[in-house]
Amino acid sequence: MKKISVSRRFFLAGAYAILVIAALLCVLPFINLLAISFSDKTAVAAGRVTFLPIQTTTASYRYLISDHQFLRSFGTSLLRVIIGVSVQLLIMLPAAFSLSHSKDQLFGRSFYAVYFVITMIVSGGMIPSYLVVAKLGLIGSFWSMILPMAVPVYNMIILMNFMRSLPKELEEAAMIDGATPMKTLISVVIPISKAGIATVMLFCIISHWNSWFDGMIYLDSVSQYPLQSYLYAQLRSIDRMMREMETNYEALAKLVNMRTTRAAMMFIGALPMLIVYPFLQKYFTKGLVLGSVKG
Repeated sequence: MKKISVSRRFFLAGAYAILVIAALLCVLPFINLLAISFSDKTAVAAGRVTFLPIQTTTASYRYLISDHQFLRSFGTSLLRVIIGVSVQLLIMLPAAFSLSHSKDQLFGRSFYAVYFVITMIVSGGMIPSYLVVAKLGLIGSFWSMILPMAVPVYNMIILMNFMRSLPKELEEAAMIDGATPMKTLISVVIPISKAGIATVMLFCIISHWNSWFDGMIYLDSVSQYPLQSYLYAQLRSIDRMMREMETNYEALAKLVNMRTTRAAMMFIGALPMLIVYPFLQKYFTKGLVLGSVKG
C-alpha cells in the first residue's frame, strides 16, 4: 500500500473536518426546525428547544392538515412542478441538441447562441415582464407561472455542453440508417443523456418549487397560490390565518403558536425537495462534469 505522508494526513484530516462542519451547518437548521414543529408551544416560547422535541405534540401538523387552502396550495405546487418541468424539457432538449452541433450542421447557429445568451445578461425588468404576461391574457391564470419560465437558458447551456461530449459516431450511424434529427434525438441522444437530463431536471424542479414571487404578482386570489406564495403570505399574517381557520381555534390555540406553526409550514414546504434530491443526486456530479468545458 502507498504510504501517506504526515503532511498529507493533516491535510486530509483538515479537509474532512471542514466538510463535516459544512454538512452540519446545512443539516442542523432542518433538525432544529423539525424539533420546534413537534414541540409544545411553552417550551418553544421559553427557548428550550434545540435539536430534540420537548413535550412532543403533532398539534401544528394537525392544524395545517385542517387548513384546506394549505393543502390546495401544496397540490398546486406539485402540479406546477410536473407541468412546468415537462414544458421546459420539451423546449430545452431539441434546442440543446440543435445548438450542440457545429456551424456547418446548423445554419445560423452563432445567431441563435448569441440570442439565447443575451437573455441571460439583459432583462427587461419586472414591469415589462408583467405587461407581457398581461397582454397575453395570462393574469390570474395557472399558465402565468409556467410560460414565462419555459426556457431556462442556463440549464439549456448545461445540457448543450453535455450533448457535445457524446460520441458523434452514434448520431452518424443513426443518420446512415435513415433516422431524422428528431428520431436521432429521441432514440439515441436522450437514452444516453440521462445524467445531464437528471441534472437540469433537478435545477428546474427546485426553481419551480421555490418560486413564490410570480404567484404573488400574477395570480388574483390566495386560492390560486402555489405553496411558496401561500407560505409567504400566511407567514406574514399567521394570527389572522389562525382566526379564519374552519376548526376549533380555541382548542388548537392552547397547543400551537406562531413559531411552531411557521416551523411546520417551512418543514413541509422543504420536504418534497429533500425527498427528490437523493434520487437525482447520483446523476448530479456526473452530469455537471461530463457537461463541463474540457481543456
